[in-house]
Amino acid sequence: MERTVLVIGAHPDDADIRAGGFACRLAQAGHEVIFVSMTDGRAGHHEQGGIELVERRRAEAAAAADIAGIDYCILKAPDGRLRPTLERRERLIRLIRRLSPDLVLTHRPNDYHPDHRYTSQLVRDAAYMVTGPNVCPGTPALDSNPVFAYLLDTFDRPHSFDPDVVIPIPPDLVDRKYKMLDCHESQVYEWLPYNAGIIEEVPDDPDRRREWLETDPLASFAEMQGAADRLRDRLEGDVEYAEAFEISEYGAELDDELTANLFE
Repeated sequence: MERTVLVIGAHPDDADIRAGGFACRLAQAGHEVIFVSMTDGRAGHHEQGGIELVERRRAEAAAAADIAGIDYCILKAPDGRLRPTLERRERLIRLIRRLSPDLVLTHRPNDYHPDHRYTSQLVRDAAYMVTGPNVCPGTPALDSNPVFAYLLDTFDRPHSFDPDVVIPIPPDLVDRKYKMLDCHESQVYEWLPYNAGIIEEVPDDPDRRREWLETDPLASFAEMQGAADRLRDRLEGDVEYAEAFEISEYGAELDDELTANLFE
């Protein structure tokens, strides 16, 4: 049975980092996957900005989507200035209704970046409301609430990530995920290394850059690489790479049918 999965990140590379392998796996199995960035990415660089960076990041996301076989939607909120307003909530409600997903993934509400936190709040505020006919009446309400879940992170306060689903990512799809990340040049080879103080370590040669990226030099990538070790007791066999998700109490319960369709 074909399903629809919506991954909502704050920035144009967030979904790729946290759920790129899962997205490739779903697309390969014939499911529909849509990545959404709540902001346009214009703040994510140390040298570029404005419309030039917005267009660059839009092109990077489109290239990554082609590799994964998914769709990518970038909304117009300015990067670094996202707020959980009623207007943005209603836009998100309409978007979720139009796409009618079975599963929605997003950031947890406790996170270092305000855009991540507010993305999480907007998604959680839209949950349940997507089923109310008198809310945004111009867009037909959903008959039932999707399952909502959180993407993996390592934040401990007020509580640490508690995975309900752990997905092993096989080597061929790990390679495809890194191909996706390789498309986000402005981030993985420029802004994130600059912000981490390791920009001088990034090779100039494209092939060597890709090899460097696969060493997981950036904290957010290392978290994903280390997920299999952290969650070893939840995995069977010799799994080297995994992605994990925590089901939110704000959506529908994860039933056996959806689990079998998407996670097994």
